Amino acid sequence: MRSFRELQELHKMWKEELGPVGKEHREVIWDRFKAATKIINDKRQVYYKEIDKVYEVNLETKLEIIAQINNIAQKTGGSHSEWQKRIKYIEELRNLFFKAGKVPLKVNEETWAKFKDGVRTFNRNKNAYYKDLKKEQYTNLQKKLDLIKIAEDNKDSEDTAVTTPLMKKIQNEWKKIGHVPRKDSDKIWKQFKGACNHYFDKIHAKRNAVSQEHVEAFNKKAALIETLKAVEPTDDKDADIAVIKAHINTWKDLGRVPNDKRYIEDKFQKTIDDLLSNLKMDKNEIEMIKYENKLDSLTSADGDTRNLDNERSFIRKKMDEVKAQINQLENNLQFFTNVDEDNPLVKDVHNNIKAHRSSLELLKTKLVKIKNMY
Repeated sequence: MRSFRELQELHKMWKEELGPVGKEHREVIWDRFKAATKIINDKRQVYYKEIDKVYEVNLETKLEIIAQINNIAQKTGGSHSEWQKRIKYIEELRNLFFKAGKVPLKVNEETWAKFKDGVRTFNRNKNAYYKDLKKEQYTNLQKKLDLIKIAEDNKDSEDTAVTTPLMKKIQNEWKKIGHVPRKDSDKIWKQFKGACNHYFDKIHAKRNAVSQEHVEAFNKKAALIETLKAVEPTDDKDADIAVIKAHINTWKDLGRVPNDKRYIEDKFQKTIDDLLSNLKMDKNEIEMIKYENKLDSLTSADGDTRNLDNERSFIRKKMDEVKAQINQLENNLQFFTNVDEDNPLVKDVHNNIKAHRSSLELLKTKLVKIKNMY
């Protein structure tokens, strides 16, 4: 291009600034100048032919880039991470487009227009997505603010049966809610986490205190069993019973033990049974003392009567079974109408009936005791 401009200047000087030459030299010197000019022009034409080939290759490259941009620009769905990948890819394609070089002049404007249209379409879809995403994030923000209010309103609640499931529920709901505006994300998470931690830390502290109380109760009950093992019966039956009942009452007052140490209740019951068995008392009287102790263990501090209900149903069922057995034995006696009363078989049936009736009376007494527990 520089050579061509200089040649133009030389032609201008030839025509306008330099004067005429002798006629005899005019044709010769013009032929020399024209020949030199032709060489420069020929080289220029060769150059432009080659550069046009390069421009055609550049055009193909740019059209391929535009096609890729259009392909991405048509995609409207997707997540935030997918859109970030698309934005990065479009930026890479833009850089490749500008680095691809010139195209033939006749298609330059058309190629540029296609490129701008593809990028514009992508940007329009991108902006629409993030506009909708922003609306969704503010909706999510309001949902999370509502959960924060619930958490803060209940963080000091003492009603653990209701509040603990509620707190766990809103924690699960929080996880399901999508993203919120970045500027609010950390702030609201700290608020929500703080309210939930406040509640559960308080619950754990209370449980730890209760657990320690249970351990202390276990240690005291273990010591009480050792004391009971050393008790010796005296000749005063009433005094011995009073001592045993006093120890039973002491046992109740010591409170609950850890769940994994509930076996100590059975050890205590066996120790009491052994003490009562050593006393010179009626068998049924001993049984009722044991049974009263059992009923006390079935009584719930919170007024729950399910254990007593189950025991009452069991006693009634047992009574029906004993009555049925008595009826069966009495029916069996009809087969011995002509047999002497001293017959061993007859005597055995009468003894069984007597034992069953005694058992029935004991069951009736137990049922009265159960009713008195309500």
